[in-house]
Amino acid sequence: MDKALMLSLYRDMVRIRRFEEEAARSYSRGKMGGFLHLYVGQEAVAVGAISAAEPTDYIVATYREHGHYLARVGDMKAAMAELFGKATGCAKGRGGSMHYFDVAKRFMGGHAIVGGHVPIAAGIAFASKYRGEHDVTLCFFGEGTANMGAFHEGMALAALWKLPVVFICENNLYSMGTPLYRTLAVEDVAVRAKGYPMQQEIANGDDVLEIRDTVRRAVQRARTESLPILVEAKTYRFRGHSMSDPAKYRTKQEVDEWKKRDPIYLLEQRIFGLGMATEEQLKTIDAEAKAEVAEAVAFADESPAPDPSELYDHVYAQTQPDEKIISLAQRARQAG
Repeated sequence: MDKALMLSLYRDMVRIRRFEEEAARSYSRGKMGGFLHLYVGQEAVAVGAISAAEPTDYIVATYREHGHYLARVGDMKAAMAELFGKATGCAKGRGGSMHYFDVAKRFMGGHAIVGGHVPIAAGIAFASKYRGEHDVTLCFFGEGTANMGAFHEGMALAALWKLPVVFICENNLYSMGTPLYRTLAVEDVAVRAKGYPMQQEIANGDDVLEIRDTVRRAVQRARTESLPILVEAKTYRFRGHSMSDPAKYRTKQEVDEWKKRDPIYLLEQRIFGLGMATEEQLKTIDAEAKAEVAEAVAFADESPAPDPSELYDHVYAQTQPDEKIISLAQRARQAG
């Protein structure tokens, strides 16, 4: 119960919450296009888990990855600029909401294909083991992924080759708009690990300290014994699957009940109970997060769009630029 740690965890969760709230407002104002999947309500999982990893460990996430990016990289300006499709974004405006990336911080991307990143995480862990390094890979995904073939392929390879990877299922009870009981034949996702076999553990995904402690043990085991583990974090998203989802498949009563377990509120009450900070001190942290978000929006607004001449940069094959396509891109840019 270190005071500096507790306040750091609180600050990280508040930063994610305020960022996501502003992202929703900016989306509604037409500042960005495409899909936008918000992390509101699940902040404890990303913050708790990533705080238990070393800076050299790898992070692989899904399309709902803003929270993971901010917990690991922390660059709110680059995160917002990417949403706005600007050249200063963390993926140079090419990825948008679902494809954050920062190789220097070993944040190996958000991935839009459900389950498609699980074998990628296994591959990264295989590379670490092959090179004789002691890095661990953390792979985040939702419970809907647990029914995908790629999920089972990644888990099977991790167990077969004894890879240092921690699979973290963020079970928010809904696969898009479908409740868990209609998509999963078992009550807990964690039980799926027994088929490989692989150690599994279930944690309260709304308790940042419990998640941190659970993942810390898992990371230590993966690092020292080179063994995978499946951690299921039971949590809840307060908003719809994406900004296009009004979430009418849930009752207001259900959402209100889960909001009583708001991870930020729970940590706040623990901090007060331990006498680690006053209400005013936590309000200051919140105000600082809001100010940082405002700066990030201004930065994104003022940043340039990617130059059409860079259309063929960062692709697998080296090709000659198509002048016709570049001309069309330039005209589209001028037209706004």
